[in-house]
Amino acid sequence: MSAETYESFFRRATGHDPFPYQTRLALSPELPQLIDIPTGAGKTAAVVMAWLWRRRFAADEVRKATPRRLVYCLPMRVLVEQTRDNTILWLLRLGLLAGEAKEEGSRIAYYRPRDGHRAVQDDIRPVDGYAIEHGVVGNRIAVTVLMGGEDADEWDMYPERDAIIIGTQDMLLSRALNRGYGACRSRWPMQFGLLNNDCLWVYDEIQLMGAGLATTPQLEVFRRLLGSKAGNGCLSIWMSATMRRDWLATVDFDPKSLDDPISLEAADIGNDELNKRWKAKKPITRAEAAMGDAAALAQEVCGVHKPGTRTIVVLNTVQRACELFKELNLKEKKGRKRQAREKDASASSDPKIVLLHSRFRPDDRKGQVKQSLAEPPPEGTIVVSTQVIEAGVDVSAATLFTELAPWASLVQRFGRCNRRGEYEQEARVFWIDMPKKKTDTNKIALPYELDDFKASGERLKILTDVGLRSLPEVEMPFEHTQVIRRKDMIELFDTTADLVGNDIDIDRFVREIDASDVQVFWRDYGETPNATDDKEAEPAPRREELCRAPIGEFRDFVKKNASSVWRWDFLDKNWEKADTSKITPRQAFLIHADAGGYLAERGWESNSKKRVEPIVPSEGTKGNAPDATEDDRLSYSDNWQTIAEHTDKVCNELNTLLDALPCGDGEAIALRSAARWHDRGKAHAVFQNAIDDGQVIERYSQEIRRRERPIGWRGQRFIAKAPDQRKDIFGKVIDKGFWRRYDWLPYEGRKYFRHELASALTVLLNGQIPREQHDLIAYLVASHHGKVRLSIRSLPNEKHPDGERRFARGVWDGDSLPATELGGGTTAPGVTLSLEPMELGLCEHEPFAGQPSWVERMLRLRDTLGPFHLAYLEAILRAADWRGSRVVDQRKTSDRKVIAVATGSGEAHA
Repeated sequence: MSAETYESFFRRATGHDPFPYQTRLALSPELPQLIDIPTGAGKTAAVVMAWLWRRRFAADEVRKATPRRLVYCLPMRVLVEQTRDNTILWLLRLGLLAGEAKEEGSRIAYYRPRDGHRAVQDDIRPVDGYAIEHGVVGNRIAVTVLMGGEDADEWDMYPERDAIIIGTQDMLLSRALNRGYGACRSRWPMQFGLLNNDCLWVYDEIQLMGAGLATTPQLEVFRRLLGSKAGNGCLSIWMSATMRRDWLATVDFDPKSLDDPISLEAADIGNDELNKRWKAKKPITRAEAAMGDAAALAQEVCGVHKPGTRTIVVLNTVQRACELFKELNLKEKKGRKRQAREKDASASSDPKIVLLHSRFRPDDRKGQVKQSLAEPPPEGTIVVSTQVIEAGVDVSAATLFTELAPWASLVQRFGRCNRRGEYEQEARVFWIDMPKKKTDTNKIALPYELDDFKASGERLKILTDVGLRSLPEVEMPFEHTQVIRRKDMIELFDTTADLVGNDIDIDRFVREIDASDVQVFWRDYGETPNATDDKEAEPAPRREELCRAPIGEFRDFVKKNASSVWRWDFLDKNWEKADTSKITPRQAFLIHADAGGYLAERGWESNSKKRVEPIVPSEGTKGNAPDATEDDRLSYSDNWQTIAEHTDKVCNELNTLLDALPCGDGEAIALRSAARWHDRGKAHAVFQNAIDDGQVIERYSQEIRRRERPIGWRGQRFIAKAPDQRKDIFGKVIDKGFWRRYDWLPYEGRKYFRHELASALTVLLNGQIPREQHDLIAYLVASHHGKVRLSIRSLPNEKHPDGERRFARGVWDGDSLPATELGGGTTAPGVTLSLEPMELGLCEHEPFAGQPSWVERMLRLRDTLGPFHLAYLEAILRAADWRGSRVVDQRKTSDRKVIAVATGSGEAHA
């Protein structure tokens, strides 16, 4: 592992030599957990390339000790996109990128297959190029993005593969806490298990993480307290240009245990490129305009803006950014009118004005980012931005205006001016002070604290330059207001919602509560988005439709437009009118296009009454299925399979996983037994009756003949998979499939039926399974769709059996299952089901007399194995089941997603 070899590797990927500290990071005996490097010095390349080198190119012992998943956590989505694009480019150049990609001049076309089976085939192509030259073997590495509005791909289907997962802190930390924002409820435990095992977590720009920062060291501690001494194979790295060790101090975590941070040394500053950045001048002065005075600020910005350059104005709130954008456009409009009167319109010198914040629809936001990063025209560009531009965004301006902010944020903003020393004679920085008049200063300071403003203002008054070498060392205390505790973490393992569908609120542990958003999208749906006689219900939103909206403004919007805003009811699988009392962060809401609320050039605008044009779906796109109690879309298939056939495929997929993943012998045996018995409950009559078989039934006072099955499948009562409904990109049903809802039948149907509960109950009665593994196997079987886990209980509106029989999730006391072939030479005998374990306390009657309840069994199992490891085992079986469902599902249509990545100087930009 020589420095010379690493430099060659780094140069091949990025197009330039590594800085000395980047080489030290990659070649250190152990990865440092603190990185204190100035903005613009390549922290992203440092950690991504270090992980990739150590995982694929280093000596054997280093490769084995390096986690297989790199989880890169960022506070803002604009940073995610840039990190994603760079990573795609680097992997491509090394011959390690999963998916189809090629460099086309100054751009990269990257095709990421959507379909699970195609993703498998694409990822297992051998590595090539540089990787082959240096003897690297193994699968290619997929790049997954997790942020609001992004397509959910299938990264969790392949837990044995190396992967890079890049996301915003809300999306990643919520998944690490088992409450994944924007994820289907049934996938929460799986992603929770995978993100807390065998991962290198990188937290970048930690000074911007707010309330989420305290959660990061707590997770590091919990993986040891509730897992293994080695933290389940996880390691955390914290990075910032203003790193302070004590920011990580919590009630359970002592940062003094961490080694000294890696930082710039004499060799780094002696590097020509870094030295140029280190010495870059950034003269600073106070602006004439004060915070909140948009008209005066617009006048001043226009007065100092230099043609042919970029001016960036960073404001602390979206509202003030929008007000300044409006004022700048008014001045530009007046200038054009004046030029027209003077008959010299061709001599226009008005700069391009761009607004940038987080509340745009994706395509509109990408357009704003592209304009912000593009080479300025002769007239120049003025970018009006919120904090989304203050960290990580690789953009440089000759002129920078910034509102007063906490010192750590100001340091990041200063990094956007004369970033590489290219504006040595033109660079200027202006800071915008609080208004002199006695106003509500606390309100003006939001979302920050007034004391932080005062401290920053005192420093700025004595500074004349804010270049890297001129910035003073400053003590920056950080107080954690909300800290997740061990008890909270244990309780979050249970994903069962309460009786009205509410969950434990984790938002206070993920980000600042005041910054919480919902997601909205606009459609033309007629009078109702629900199904009627002549149309299907509105499908779920596609990522390109979604826009973030602040929860407070959105509640006010709903009050004014109550009849035009809808939310998906995951229990009843229907759209319901939005209720302001039930609006919580990260929910998605459907708005009628005529209700307004959005402007393409300004993003979310709650006061706008202008019609919002819906996004027409592009070919090959589709919405993510709305979360529903029964749904687990990845388990669906387009093919007919018996229980035995499907079970054999799942067992084969599980063996592939176990061959690649570390797993104890006892746990491997339990997983194999769970795979063999996981679908035993599908022999239940309710499940089999839900599949069309040419039956004639009475429904809505008329006879209906259900669809005839193909010859060879008629009358079959041991079916595991059948073709499901298919829709086109507009949500129109093009094939109704063979499945019906469990409550569709007027007499035999049962709402919320769960076959895995029936399967788990048979495991507890199974004499073929070792008694000491009953509980683990039963749990893995019950949880393989993420629906039945720590508790067994009925849901609201379930159909009741006659008499005093127990019932839960469509299973009734006394239900019987016939003898069933499970493949692999295993036959499950006929059995009568008992729901007595759902009661609290010891069971009193046979066949469970004297045995503990389900809850007691599962809590004991959780506390013995630990929540992280138990969820990890759960994830392995679920991945095998998904893949077993897909293995014969050969799609004929090519469904690829293209990401165009512009490149330059070895780096990529959105």
